[in-house]
Amino acid sequence: MMTDQEIMSQENSNSDYELTDRQIMRRIDHTQLKPFASWSDIEKLCDEAIKYKTASVCIPPVYVKRVHDAYGDKVNICTVIGFPLGYSTTAAKVAEVEQAFADGCNEIDMVVNISDVKNGDYVKVEEEIRILKRVCGEHILKVIIETCFLSEEEKVAMCKAVTNAGADYIKTSTGFGTGGATIEDIRLFKRYIGPNVKIKAAGGVKTRKDLVLFIGEGCDRIGTSSAVSLLQGKQTQGY
Repeated sequence: MMTDQEIMSQENSNSDYELTDRQIMRRIDHTQLKPFASWSDIEKLCDEAIKYKTASVCIPPVYVKRVHDAYGDKVNICTVIGFPLGYSTTAAKVAEVEQAFADGCNEIDMVVNISDVKNGDYVKVEEEIRILKRVCGEHILKVIIETCFLSEEEKVAMCKAVTNAGADYIKTSTGFGTGGATIEDIRLFKRYIGPNVKIKAAGGVKTRKDLVLFIGEGCDRIGTSSAVSLLQGKQTQGY
């Protein structure tokens, strides 16, 4: 956990933080999760991921096997579990994870049961994360807490739950809620997550400057469908 002084020192240096396009793309989970995503949309995403060497492609579960069969190890495949509402049963989420790995997935982005969070049942939320991490094993598990629906107290509780359960990342948003990532939430995460938990921001990243800012604030991954456009200087409203 960073001290307030360490965070302030990092914040003061962010205005001078510079990254090349290649360094940015290595942190991008290149994303296509629209409910009407076609195979041509997915092919375009994968081709861009290969060209720009993104960290992964984040795609709907239904496309995991087809991408694995078509592209093999050329792309690192990430998919979503309990997406986007999070209130599937734990057993259903476990089945989704097992199927995703059988189909060739490498990374999992799960949505917590937001209803349990709102009910203050943090023990139950933590146990679900722990169960899914056990299924994931050495594979990366990112935990989406959907910050736009949570109070500060609930966000802090989720930082602790994600840490205690042994997940690899805490992630801000699905991109389907009422709001996406904010710098304030990233700073809150840094205060309360454990040293082995990384941060992924999703939603709310609309310019190249935003990409650099979120990375400078400590995000190891950024989920967006628009990284290529952003690096070309285009502003976007996409996920």
